[in-house]
Amino acid sequence: MIHSRESISDKIKENSKRLEDWMQKQSAEAFEKGPEGKWTTGQHLDHLIKSVVPLNQAFLLPKFVYQMKFGKPNRPPRDFEALVARYNEKLTKGGQAPSRFVPPSVTLEQKQSLIAKFSKEYQKLANKTLKWKEADLDAYLLPHPLLGKVTVREMLFFTAHHIVHHLEILEDKYEK
Repeated sequence: MIHSRESISDKIKENSKRLEDWMQKQSAEAFEKGPEGKWTTGQHLDHLIKSVVPLNQAFLLPKFVYQMKFGKPNRPPRDFEALVARYNEKLTKGGQAPSRFVPPSVTLEQKQSLIAKFSKEYQKLANKTLKWKEADLDAYLLPHPLLGKVTVREMLFFTAHHIVHHLEILEDKYEK
């Protein structure tokens, strides 16, 4: 079960390693091409990087800034399964990535540098997760573009799941 900062950190590392290993095995064609009107493999990778960088930056802020900017939680925190269910519900209702998270075209020449950046950013997040006190994970809020304000723990749950969400899309697209 994912709940503690250690289990969240481990799941982020595990899921990012899974995606990284999968990316390394993909052909040039798979990396640069995708189904008509859908993201390429490289664009999925770039989207995941665009998603984690702001979170890593947010973790540099002093905690009082979270309360000043986003308030305090006014509901019980969700567990991992409830957070994933809420995210899937939002997607089913047409939720999409905001434009700032939509990737540009990605070329094969960018593959290794994007994989390296992906690995570095998710490792950084996993390490920063361990620096938080357990109670603080549920005491501070962050904004999520589809889910609204979520606790830091919920944002970390989302991030661990988000990697697998995109990996499953990619596996479905290229391994049938």
